[in-house]
Amino acid sequence: MTHDTAVSRHTIAGTVLTMPVRVRTAQQHTAMFVVDADPAQRMIDYSGLRVCRFGRGARRALVVLMLMHYDDTDLGRYYEYGTNVMVDPPGTPPSKASGFSALQSAGAFVHHLPVDQAFTLEAGRTIWGYPKVMADFTVRNGRQFGFDVTIDGRLAVSMEFRPGLPVPSAFTSRRQVHSTYSHLDGVTRETPGEMVMSGVRYRPGGVSLRLGDHPYAAELAALGLPKRALVSSSAANVDMTFGDAKEIA
Repeated sequence: MTHDTAVSRHTIAGTVLTMPVRVRTAQQHTAMFVVDADPAQRMIDYSGLRVCRFGRGARRALVVLMLMHYDDTDLGRYYEYGTNVMVDPPGTPPSKASGFSALQSAGAFVHHLPVDQAFTLEAGRTIWGYPKVMADFTVRNGRQFGFDVTIDGRLAVSMEFRPGLPVPSAFTSRRQVHSTYSHLDGVTRETPGEMVMSGVRYRPGGVSLRLGDHPYAAELAALGLPKRALVSSSAANVDMTFGDAKEIA
């Protein structure tokens, strides 16, 4: 891999990627879970980041489980599963808010990120420090949407989504600016991004989660999962960009 800092280009497996990397079409399914903050913090202590705490006594944290089907992107077509923990931006004081307002400035720390294609795995690990590993995905499209993620022949996560209610585009079509955080090979990084979602649906609860026998599943079980989701959602399309990562001291 080579990196031309003057024009911000990366060469991955002989392919030149010019930053920011663009995702033109992708489908998204997510489920948000309220969990105890202490085990969530222990799970990501290695990153040096602090979970965003909220609720009475600041004892709660938010974990988001997500499946992305990237269709038209600079990294090709692939499936990706993510376990994301909402964290305070580095350098900010611990939130004093007790409600969900504590999450307004939070970013997503990417703790798990299996994918099913080698090119995006190399790009993700090299450019952004995302913890991508190879996995097999089984996807079910019917009255309900479902998927299984298997790593090294062991089930990590299985989820089934019930259809949500459509949300008017006036509430979802604005461009969102966000940061994701990652930690790989002893380095924590922040990656800026932007996205616009369309065809968004939400539902309270709305998802069934099953954990397998892979170590990823054991980590999720330590958070008290499976349990009822706070909310589940889907997006018919997500248009997004990812900029260059910066290392966090």
